[in-house]
Amino acid sequence: MKPIYFLLILLLSSSCVEQKDAPQNSEIKSPSKSEIRRVVDSNFQKIIDDANVNGVLLIYDPQTRTYTSNDFDRAEKKFSPASTYKIPNSIIALETGVVEDENTMFKWDGKKRFFKMWEQDFVFSEAYKKSCLPCYQEIARDIGVERMKEYVSKIGYPNMDIDSSNIDIFWLKGNSKISAIEQVQFLERLYNSELPISERTEKTMKKIMIIDEKLDYQLSGKTGWVMDDDYNLGWFVGFVQQKGKVYFMATNIDPKENFDMKLFPRIRLQLLKRALKQQGIGVS
Repeated sequence: MKPIYFLLILLLSSSCVEQKDAPQNSEIKSPSKSEIRRVVDSNFQKIIDDANVNGVLLIYDPQTRTYTSNDFDRAEKKFSPASTYKIPNSIIALETGVVEDENTMFKWDGKKRFFKMWEQDFVFSEAYKKSCLPCYQEIARDIGVERMKEYVSKIGYPNMDIDSSNIDIFWLKGNSKISAIEQVQFLERLYNSELPISERTEKTMKKIMIIDEKLDYQLSGKTGWVMDDDYNLGWFVGFVQQKGKVYFMATNIDPKENFDMKLFPRIRLQLLKRALKQQGIGVS
């Protein structure tokens, strides 16, 4: 074998180390720059099972370059992004000038909407927090097909299938899909100022994405919910900053039979908070 080929094989084989069923408190040494660890934690699966859902919990610690999950097959499986797409949609709206700033107003047209809470005027930041679908459909139509396709490619938000027939719904129905790992990777680039966007857009996004802020942590992110006939899929993607460190996370779940759907809106984030606590990251 030629030396250059041997070297390439050696580098590729050392780029990822997988550990299975590692104890919760096991010591993890700092990896080399090229090394990313994957740790399967059975405690995460217990959290999923106890909640009567199917799903994946994924936490990425960039300080140690370690992914921890209950199921890496599902972490790599692609699903419709649903309202988690409001993160890139908001970025694109700000970059194109479709939305001027966090106080840009969206007027309710007086028509009945799917959720009663959407039947009001919204400023942009509240439209994000309340996940106002009609507001973001208006945004998507104003951005238009060509600019939307240009910008999802530019910012590296993968696998979006966009055309004139689905411009205001492609993130909910159709072939647009994203995995939990891809969600985490996109959020890490946003957090680290690695997206080709303006400083103003980045600052606005990081502000409106904040969900909870306490003395000892700040939690940011976005929920998502795919509803298609009897099929339900719930997302939460985000990051938490605590004690000078940051952790990125994603979950997607679907309910098992006899699951109480009244719990579904809250459980997406609740399960991740339990997983974070398993990792010693306290988020109330």
